[in-house]
Formats: sequence, C-alpha cells, structure tokens
Amino acid sequence: MHQHLIDVLATLDASRQALRESVGAIAPAARTARPGPDRWSPVDIIEHLSLVEARFSAVVGGKIADAVSAGLGPESHARESLPERIRALLADRTGRRTAPEAAIPSGAMNENAAWAAADQARAGFRAAVLSADGRALSGVIHEHPFFGPLNVYQWVELIAAHEMRHVAQVREAAAQLLARA
Repeated sequence: MHQHLIDVLATLDASRQALRESVGAIAPAARTARPGPDRWSPVDIIEHLSLVEARFSAVVGGKIADAVSAGLGPESHARESLPERIRALLADRTGRRTAPEAAIPSGAMNENAAWAAADQARAGFRAAVLSADGRALSGVIHEHPFFGPLNVYQWVELIAAHEMRHVAQVREAAAQLLARA
C-alpha cells in the first residue's frame, strides 16, 4: 500500500477506535437516550456518521473511478494534509451545526444496526480509496460544499476529523446523561 494511504487510513482507523471507546464508556441502556430534546443520542450519532460516510463514499468513489478510467497515473506528489483551518472548524464544538436532511439520523436504529451501517459505510469508503492504491489520488479533487476543493487524501482526513468531532459530542452526551441519572 502506498505510504500516503497508509498514513490517512491510520487516521481513519484511529477515529473509529475513539468512537467505539467513547460509546463503549456509556452504559448500554443509555446509548439510545437523548441528553436533551434537540440532541442526538450516541446511537443517533453513529447512524449520522454512517449516512455521511456512505454519501462521501459514493461521491469520492465516483471521482476515483472516473479518474482511473481516464488513465490516472502513479502517485508522484507529496501529500497535502487537510488544512488546519478545516481541522479547527471541525474540532470547535462551541458552535452547533445543522446537518443536511440526508444526514439526519432516523432515531429508529438500535445500536447493532447503527454499528452495522457505520461499518458498511466505512468498508465501502475504504474499498473506493484502495481501488486506486498507488495512483495519483492527490490530483483527484472533489469540491466540498462548505470547505471547498479537497483531494482524496484530504477527504479521508476530513471523514476522520468529522468523526472525531462526533466523538467529542458522544463524550458530551455521556456527561449530560450521567448528570441526569
């Protein structure tokens, strides 16, 4: 596997591990509880992440497939990391954001179903990225509606940073649920 992919996929794996640990630290019965009327439960957050990643997988995977079909050559550029301003915006939990309709969890999933959806979305995204291992993914660009143009490596890091944003949200929900108990 190309070193660029090794690096960004390690970040993706670390964010998923952090998510599993943060949810695992909550009593199973509380994982579907909402800490407030306008807040998501930890299971809702997992569902949200699955919806977002499945959507990104389809879009970024399509860009990769198109580039490979067009003769995408080998990777020869240094990897540009996700810009720090984007990382900082994602990490900042002081401002709430409204998810697009397609990324709002149904609230009807149980924990097993939410994890299955998240794992399926992750497997699909990884497969899309790995389908072009060693190719010039630094030149495969897709425009994010808020953050602007990102290459495939930056998209992988964006998904990891987005997941870490929600890890912080799970931890906040855990503290709120504990305070209510």
